[in-house]
Amino acid sequence: MKTSEGIKAHTKYLWFETKSRREYIRITDDVQAFLDEAGLRDGFILVSAMHITAGVFINDWENGLLKDIDEWVEKLAPVNPDYNHHKTGEDNGDAHLKRILMNHQVTVPVTDGRLDLGPWEQIFYAEFDGQRRKRVVLKALGI
Repeated sequence: MKTSEGIKAHTKYLWFETKSRREYIRITDDVQAFLDEAGLRDGFILVSAMHITAGVFINDWENGLLKDIDEWVEKLAPVNPDYNHHKTGEDNGDAHLKRILMNHQVTVPVTDGRLDLGPWEQIFYAEFDGQRRKRVVLKALGI
């Protein structure tokens, strides 16, 4: 479909400083507020964690499931002092691996000015090495 309007691009950063080393924060409302500010009717929003020990994912907002997700990533990438990464003086090898499991970004379609998510889908920021200031970039493209 062609339009006489040009493609618009908007960028915003969300900042986080978690109290815990691992934390899961629902950011769906923040992303929708950004979309409202951007004024897009149709397009996409990229939501991307800008740190190598944090991720972004879409899933159900249910406390039991969030606990299951946390237990799953800990089982697959446990806190462990024997990571080779720790020989460099770091102590967050598990956080880097957890980010790979979770992924670092999602792309969400925009339809009629709303995030086009499924009935139970919510957007989350996943922190695996927190207690310091980190950010997520939101990039909206569309008409």
